[in-house]
Amino acid sequence: MTDQTVALHELIKLSQAERAQLLLRAEDDLAPFIAKVAPIIEAVRTEGDDALIRFAAEFDGANIAPGTLQASEAEIEEAYSSLDPEFVEVLRYSADNIRRFHEMQMPKDMEWWTEIRPGVHVGERFTAIDSVACYSPRGKGSFPSVTLMSVIPAIVAGVEKVAVLTPAGPDGKIDSATLVAADIAGCRTVFKAGGAQAVAAAAFGTETIPRVMKIEGPGSPWLAAAKVVLSNRIDPGMPAGPSESIVFADETANPRIAALDTIIESEHGDDSSVFLVTTSRELAEAARAAIPDYWAHMSEERVGYSSAVLGGNSGGIVLAENTQAAYDFINDYAPEHCQILSAKPEQHLPHIRNASEILLGEQTPGSVANYMMGPNCVLPTSGAAKTRSPLGVHNFLKACSLGRMTEQGLAETGPKTEVFATYEGFDAHANAVGELRRKAFGNE
Repeated sequence: MTDQTVALHELIKLSQAERAQLLLRAEDDLAPFIAKVAPIIEAVRTEGDDALIRFAAEFDGANIAPGTLQASEAEIEEAYSSLDPEFVEVLRYSADNIRRFHEMQMPKDMEWWTEIRPGVHVGERFTAIDSVACYSPRGKGSFPSVTLMSVIPAIVAGVEKVAVLTPAGPDGKIDSATLVAADIAGCRTVFKAGGAQAVAAAAFGTETIPRVMKIEGPGSPWLAAAKVVLSNRIDPGMPAGPSESIVFADETANPRIAALDTIIESEHGDDSSVFLVTTSRELAEAARAAIPDYWAHMSEERVGYSSAVLGGNSGGIVLAENTQAAYDFINDYAPEHCQILSAKPEQHLPHIRNASEILLGEQTPGSVANYMMGPNCVLPTSGAAKTRSPLGVHNFLKACSLGRMTEQGLAETGPKTEVFATYEGFDAHANAVGELRRKAFGNE
């Protein structure tokens, strides 16, 4: 069994460098991966399907026959029959909650206008992106939840061409639950492609996989590196890397619940980053003692991941000297997932500015949010929560500014525009609202 010691980090005792170390993520340095994905990208660009089939065998151990990169109707039907009907219903229930949330997220008016001055009409119109790829990872398991979370907002937003990209297994087939989730979400266009090669296929197109305008979905550093390299060919979407979370528990929280919920995101992999942050030494010690008790109820693989994360600098318990220090650490970290455990969690909410998701109270474990609650579980990572939002319909929409001027409106704004344009030295701009325009209309 792996070392089962949970790290305890006392903020007041840490140097600036040691504190900064706690804030690091697995994807903070993609440079080594960027160099490695370059030949993969070039191969897909020049060889198309052949490169995808070769890389599937090399990286995923998947034997894909030529001409079968797209999941067939028969494979989709087979996927349904292979799953427990109860689980299919769970997928439908989850999809319904996700769909309801994202329908509420849609702009109330897809086109709006207002008159900001007499004769000056301005507005905005929202339209869906024409084509997108939704990536569903498989390296550390299958993630039908990610498929639901990425496809449903794209469908709700009105994207006409939605495709799912996901690695095939050794049998050359796509995970059954992922196929069923895609279908339930509204997409039957699913391709067998993973990692950097999937991003390249979406960016350039191959004989089977069409080129799309944008790719969304979490994945490995290989996927993230390919998105960086190809960002001039395809919109790389939101940065979503390895799982990370902070559970904030004040002195009123139940330490065993704090321990139980801290473990959630730590089981994803040894590249995750998870902290329990508290100002209570008593709670910290009680939760620290309880975590190994819960590991006894997990598989050896998941315990290995969780103990590696919680036992080092990328996880464990952070003991803050006061509440403000706890808030500061959370906001500096800007976690993907954040849970507030307190008798009155709402009192802490205004103080946490940087988090992709905030869950309030002991009845709102991250597990429910990841699968069932409705808000999206594809979230900005690596501190991107400071400037980015969770995946949602807005990721699949684009806004267009609208404007219309009447003669009265131009009469007021034109002379001021002429002054502004003249100051910046743009003659054509000035001429278009000055005497030459009035002459062109025959007004002079």
